[in-house]
Amino acid sequence: MRRLIAFALMSLAAPAAAAPFTIVETGEGFAHLQDALMAKRGQDFTVLIAPGVYRECAIQQAGRVTFKAAEPGTAIFEGACEGKAALVLRGAGSVVDGLVFRNIRVGDGNGAGIRIEIGDLTVRNAMFLDSQEGILGATGDASRVTIERSTFSGLGQCDETPDCAHSVYLANTGTITITHSRFERGRGGHYVKLRAPRVAIDDNSFDDSQGRKTNYAIDLPEGGTGEILRNTFVQGPNKENWTGVIVVSAEQRKYPATGLRVADNIATLAPGQKNSPAFVANVSGDRLALGANRLGPGVRAYEERH
Repeated sequence: MRRLIAFALMSLAAPAAAAPFTIVETGEGFAHLQDALMAKRGQDFTVLIAPGVYRECAIQQAGRVTFKAAEPGTAIFEGACEGKAALVLRGAGSVVDGLVFRNIRVGDGNGAGIRIEIGDLTVRNAMFLDSQEGILGATGDASRVTIERSTFSGLGQCDETPDCAHSVYLANTGTITITHSRFERGRGGHYVKLRAPRVAIDDNSFDDSQGRKTNYAIDLPEGGTGEILRNTFVQGPNKENWTGVIVVSAEQRKYPATGLRVADNIATLAPGQKNSPAFVANVSGDRLALGANRLGPGVRAYEERH
């Protein structure tokens, strides 16, 4: 009897295993994520993704699509489309909820979990692990990108290609928001590099104590205003560039940085870090709104660069 019951349970589970990608609105199941996207191309829908390790990838070409794990942290993607990312997004908007992206590497050094090329993007409850890049993209329009409650670990590189890759590298002419997320164990480049006129980077953790060949925690290379509030920073000893924790307009003064609010953050040095970085290094020439920040020994509060 027990064998019959076990066999029956296995039989019931078989359809889900054969069709791990389900359109929530219709109940249709698909063996591959790309098939689900093509079947509903141009529509707004949610794809529910069963637990599993998927050595595949998908390209969203239209519509507003939500990619949602049936159980957060159990749907793991390891493939890359077009030599870019596990998810290449070109729709009106996208939501990525509860997925894991790991071990993604491509020839140009920018293998990412998510590559955003068109539309708005919200990422929540996601993990990006041991890849060249976590989230990468430039939309060229006033889009909104929001990242919340996500983990970025073991990302970045400066050794595999002439240009570095970063944990998060985004550009748009709208807003980029990163909240309640963790950045750790970087492997090169910056933890967050944003080219946008307005940013909000609040309530995150940047733990560089196990980082290797990393640069800044936050790089706003073209300026930008907004806020950087209530984050915790630990700068590690194995830096490629240790001179700043938050750096503004290091490359050009494209966006005004006037009023960029930096307050209520905590920054310390990990054991073995003997250098003395500036917590905020400002190259913009604009007046920032610096509030009270708790800085450990060896962390200088502010530095103007020209």
